[in-house]
Amino acid sequence: MANQASAGDLLQLVRTGSATTRGDLQRVTGLSRATVGQRLDRLFRAGWLREGDAAPSAPSPQGGRPSVRLEFDDRHAIVLAADLETRHSRAAVLSLTGDVLAETSWPVLLSEGPEHVLGELGARFARLLGDEGLDPASVCGIGVAVPGPVDSESGTLVDPPIMSGWGGFDLSGRLARAFAEASGSVRGTAGGSGGGPAGGFGGGALPPVPVLVENDANLMAYGEQRTGWPECRAFALVKVSTGIGAGVVVDGTVYRGVDGGAGDIGHIRVPAGEGLDCMCGAQGCLAAVASGRALAARLRAAGVPAASGSDVRALLAEGHPEAAGLARQAGRQVGEVLATVVTLLNPGVLMIAGDLAGTPFLTGVRELLYQRALPRCTAHLDVVTSRLGDRAALVGAAHLVVEHLYAPGRAEERLTALGV
Repeated sequence: MANQASAGDLLQLVRTGSATTRGDLQRVTGLSRATVGQRLDRLFRAGWLREGDAAPSAPSPQGGRPSVRLEFDDRHAIVLAADLETRHSRAAVLSLTGDVLAETSWPVLLSEGPEHVLGELGARFARLLGDEGLDPASVCGIGVAVPGPVDSESGTLVDPPIMSGWGGFDLSGRLARAFAEASGSVRGTAGGSGGGPAGGFGGGALPPVPVLVENDANLMAYGEQRTGWPECRAFALVKVSTGIGAGVVVDGTVYRGVDGGAGDIGHIRVPAGEGLDCMCGAQGCLAAVASGRALAARLRAAGVPAASGSDVRALLAEGHPEAAGLARQAGRQVGEVLATVVTLLNPGVLMIAGDLAGTPFLTGVRELLYQRALPRCTAHLDVVTSRLGDRAALVGAAHLVVEHLYAPGRAEERLTALGV
């Protein structure tokens, strides 16, 4: 990095805590004091950095006051995030550090199609901002979690089993337009401080807000890992709701596979599923026997009203004995598959999340997992349930947006566009 570090590189060093004073930046990058100062000035003018208290390090050998600590200013912009489920959705405004500032939820059917659902989401975002007195111009990006495999390059869903009509649809473009329309065709103009995410455009209309789309289990895993297990090098999360999916974070990065299909464990064939139809069109999938949808069908057959995984969740919360028994059995079936997953990935944390993530299901998972997996693979494994709950995907989406927009190369492009 010596003598080549850009302003974006310096921002990354400060954000990660690798270098938090001017002197630190000089030592790490090899840049001169004057060059570091020039590049930091760009970040200050953009409103992305601020000066904090004096760093706890000792003064320099030349004497003088302790160095001032540099901090990423998380107040200069906000992020919008949404978690789309098959029967309901959740939207939130978050800070750049992933704190939820405001949120809302509403019933929605993904079967109504992307045009309708995304149009409604754009309007909900605009309404949420208005209710909180927040300027749409302060939004630097939008993150969206969807229950299906996503091609991260194009941001489109790839043959989603439970989202008929969504495959290949331009989710990012449609949502960006819907949000712009709901917020007004001109989202804002350059303000007096120039500290917003797109300040400095000379009073013209702001560009469309970038939209990132990602699989919900991936974002849940990312949010949980970043906030609760940042030191865990291999983190796996299994979401069991309407369907079953897994998210994997390795060395702080979401693992997606070659085209976004990694973690789709709900469509692994299992003996218990023989002859049972799955939403993907195949038979014998794990989701056909152990998902919230499958358990709801069994409860209905037994005369218990349950239309979805959410209904099963409510029954489990009430301590319904038949629901608890089915959840424990489903946990054992999922645990059998997870024994292979754990052997392959050797994660430090295996988190169970979603509608079924309660004691009965977790008990079943542990029974089969520890019975089938090699002791070496489970010796240092923590099997836990979600800490963030329903907010996990929202928090993960916010972190994904921030990491994307403030990565060195992207940050440099944005600084240039801002004219700083």
